[in-house]
Amino acid sequence: MEDDKPWALLAEMSDRGNSEADLDIMHQHFQTICYEDFLQNQLLHGPKIEAVFVMNTRPVVEPSLLSSLPSLKVVANAGVGIDHLDVAYINSIGVKVTNTPGVVSNATADMALGLLLASARMIVEGHQIAVDPETTHIPRKPIGVEVSGSTMGIIGMGHIGHKIAQRGKGFDMKILYHNRSRRSVEDEQAVGATYCKNMDDLLRESDFVVLAVNLTPESRGLISHRELSLMKPTATLVNISRGLVVDQDALVKALQTGTIRAAALDVTHPEPLPRDHPLLSLPNALITPHIGFNTYTTRRKMVQMMVENALAAVKGQTIPNEVKPP
Repeated sequence: MEDDKPWALLAEMSDRGNSEADLDIMHQHFQTICYEDFLQNQLLHGPKIEAVFVMNTRPVVEPSLLSSLPSLKVVANAGVGIDHLDVAYINSIGVKVTNTPGVVSNATADMALGLLLASARMIVEGHQIAVDPETTHIPRKPIGVEVSGSTMGIIGMGHIGHKIAQRGKGFDMKILYHNRSRRSVEDEQAVGATYCKNMDDLLRESDFVVLAVNLTPESRGLISHRELSLMKPTATLVNISRGLVVDQDALVKALQTGTIRAAALDVTHPEPLPRDHPLLSLPNALITPHIGFNTYTTRRKMVQMMVENALAAVKGQTIPNEVKPP
């Protein structure tokens, strides 16, 4: 019966965010209320909500919201990164936190290679020339850089990083990687990757530097003026991790002065950037709006996993993907 299903809070309904397919998966096990409707009568709705579904960092899970949800059992996050959640505080009030590891890896790795290829081969620039009403002949085609046989350095060799390496191998790229801990010999051999204990060595040698790290206090500002100065002037920086991993002021300067060739970013800080931000006007910066895992297949799998996590928490069962504080 519908009335027997637990209640979950989410940021938006279908016409403003979640697709009908997302909601269909949620409604198999939960009754849902969007944040805007919740705010209309918190005293009525708050006590019955047992789960919060967080997608694209919304709704913002802050103490004021949590204090209005006395029956809350779980904050279920869509995606792997939980840097927008204070896990320790949420746990301290008896609420579980979950995420959806693994399910986003293929789509995010595809996006990394897509950005890399688009930047290297100037695909967006080529499209703009091809569709420009003023184009009647093409006297000078955009000239890009070779991807096949080049060197790709991956910073952060977790599940997504390893998937990126697999794709790089398909382009006969030399794969370097830097990680907090070295992967097994079997993992390295599977993708032909070479471990760089010193990240500086990777930066100096790579034609494409791909960031695939989690955002932590240690990785915040990981790439700044010094790191960019170590890269080749022909190199491209690709970021599919988090915007705060890169010092954006340093990146703007590096792109303006030719310290590096280009940047291809699926993440920035904030998102979206202010409309007058200098990154938006640089011809050698390619930016997409954090769509790394946004495919129909991945989104469906992610929502399904998020719901399964939340349902287990509500029922007091073992939670498949619980996140603990570091």
